[in-house]
Amino acid sequence: MRVAVVGLGWAGRSIWLPRLHEHPGFTVVAAVDSRPDARRAVAREGMAATVQASADELDPRSVDLAVVAVPNHLHTAVGAELLARGIPVFLEKPVCLTSGEADQLAEAEHRGGSVLLAGSAARYRADVRALYGLAGELGELRHIELSWVRARGVPDMGGWFTRRRMSGGGALVDLGWHLFDTIAPLLGGARFEQVVGTVSDDFMNGGSWRASWRQDEPVSADEGGDVEDTARGFLVTEDGVSVSLRASWASHETHDVTLVRVEGSAGTAVLRCTFGFSPNRVGAATLTWTRNGEAQPVTVPDEPVGSEYLGQIDELPRMLAEPGGAGRAVEEARRTIGVIERFYASARRAPWPVTAGR
Repeated sequence: MRVAVVGLGWAGRSIWLPRLHEHPGFTVVAAVDSRPDARRAVAREGMAATVQASADELDPRSVDLAVVAVPNHLHTAVGAELLARGIPVFLEKPVCLTSGEADQLAEAEHRGGSVLLAGSAARYRADVRALYGLAGELGELRHIELSWVRARGVPDMGGWFTRRRMSGGGALVDLGWHLFDTIAPLLGGARFEQVVGTVSDDFMNGGSWRASWRQDEPVSADEGGDVEDTARGFLVTEDGVSVSLRASWASHETHDVTLVRVEGSAGTAVLRCTFGFSPNRVGAATLTWTRNGEAQPVTVPDEPVGSEYLGQIDELPRMLAEPGGAGRAVEEARRTIGVIERFYASARRAPWPVTAGR
């Protein structure tokens, strides 16, 4: 499969280019970025056949898929332009920043007769897959506790990631998107009827809280940002399942921890691990199934950090060829961004007007 990587920031350079370059099922035919220094760096590494300045130069006859990893505020503009020209697109999360942008992507997908693929890689983690495997043993789903809390991990502090106009939001948009994507298969497409949230920004000023492991380009951390570093919320689906959610870029914890606790009428499953690439991890993932007062550990396959992205890449050809695939990613993105819009509105920190009916 001939693939182009559009956007050579941290995600493009650290996640997508090396994995696609090494994968036997893909040929990286182009790497695209408007910044000359990023293009020169990739050209030296030799991971792409050509390096170019604009996605406009991509030829639909020569590209089977474009992986778009540009800054958040450009996702819809770049993705929609490629889709409208008939180039299939995989959009990094967040797929879009408003419900209106989801509509733009849907229209472009239809106009170009192409397919949008999207989502985070969390569903492809071995420990998350093992959790899904327990779902049938838990009875009727009642409650999910969901959190991703970093000790120190504000990304690109002082750069676009912490500017609401460019990022669309803070930890909720960044980490929260992964969390919502993780529980989507458990909820079976059920929509949230109630969304209540609150946000805070206690760690946004001062470089000591930044995600140094990301090796972002140097910026002035003293400038802080205007997004939240922590979001806490409580949500209830249309069929009565409650979800408590916390997403934090920084905290007073000692390690970066992800927790997924699924409570059902017949038992409870708890996954404790660390999503993402932070080296400040809790160690091996643990999965426990508790029923009638007896807790049983469940074996979780050990895998290298970042393996979930290889799992997602393995699935891309199948997802592209799947009948009825067009429109599916847009619908999932519309549900997710609709919840995020309502969450921010509840927190009285909405970075955009909430669309009625979403």
